[in-house]
Amino acid sequence: MLIKALKLKNYRNYELLNLSFDPGTNILYGDNAQGKTNVLEALYLTGTTKSHRGAKDRDLIQFGYDESHIETVVEKNGIDFVVDIHLKKNSPKGIAVNKIPIRKAGELFGIVHFVFFSPEDLNIIKEGPAGRRRFIDMELSQLDKVYLSNLSSYNKIINQRNTLLKEIPYREELMETLDIWDIQLAEYGTRIIESRKKFIDQVNEIISGIHSRLTGGKENITLSYESSVGDMNLEEALKKNRERDLRLKSTASGPHRDDLCFKLGDIDIRRFGSQGQQRTAALSLKLSEIELVKMLICDTPVLLLDDVLSELDKHRQNYLLESINDIQTVITCTGLDEFVNNRFSINKIFHVKNGKVAKEN
Repeated sequence: MLIKALKLKNYRNYELLNLSFDPGTNILYGDNAQGKTNVLEALYLTGTTKSHRGAKDRDLIQFGYDESHIETVVEKNGIDFVVDIHLKKNSPKGIAVNKIPIRKAGELFGIVHFVFFSPEDLNIIKEGPAGRRRFIDMELSQLDKVYLSNLSSYNKIINQRNTLLKEIPYREELMETLDIWDIQLAEYGTRIIESRKKFIDQVNEIISGIHSRLTGGKENITLSYESSVGDMNLEEALKKNRERDLRLKSTASGPHRDDLCFKLGDIDIRRFGSQGQQRTAALSLKLSEIELVKMLICDTPVLLLDDVLSELDKHRQNYLLESINDIQTVITCTGLDEFVNNRFSINKIFHVKNGKVAKEN
């Protein structure tokens, strides 16, 4: 799978942009705040319909305009797909594949698969559980349309249940409807938990070898899924915690409260690991993601590296670069540093300055 071309119109700081990519390594370099990450964001949106930064559609549209357009040409199994995305300030985005509109964003998943790696990902272990849940959700949503559907349904139900919990003190008759929402919440939530646990099991089969090589065999890493309901099933937990939920007016149990644990031996490195251990584990996780995607889709994903190399020491830089030499990669950096020029085969170079991109080779 390859990204062949990208066109942007009125997107972020780009009034008009036309880019064609090499199947190998593509470098976008330039000073900060010039628009490098915006290109990666637009590409990622092509595969997921969402910004990796969590931005709303209206925030992606260039100031002074009401609409923005992204067109991406993707090659998969020798066949070209043209993905068109229209972002609109006051209505839902429009998506078409080969000029045929699609009704659900989930229909886009599977055409192209991106692995996005940013400096923030290196902090995924030391920061809160929300980022770890988002990592699992974004990856599984790209790999499994059923998971995406379950997650979408679950999120709608949790929002409706929380609204109900806030209204019950003023309308006691609504209490009778809580059981109905709990049944649905337990059904979709259980499916999500099962899918996440299976995903973690698959990652564990890959990450231990990668992490061992990164640390010279000194560390053995394992991942485990931490459920907010413990050994109970979700339906039991919702019943047990109902009084607390009514008091706090929010739902305390479910996959929206779960976490991912990283251990080196018996040490939980989320809490007790050094910064170096946490960052190495994060790198191992992203490299495992690449290998797992290759295995599950029987193809290579497109890798988007957003100024990550500058955050890694020489050893970890080398390992990352050696691990991705068979994948189409789009890399952003502030300069063509010596380590890139001397140790990395570059196929295309673009200089980004103030919303303009110039090819340099």
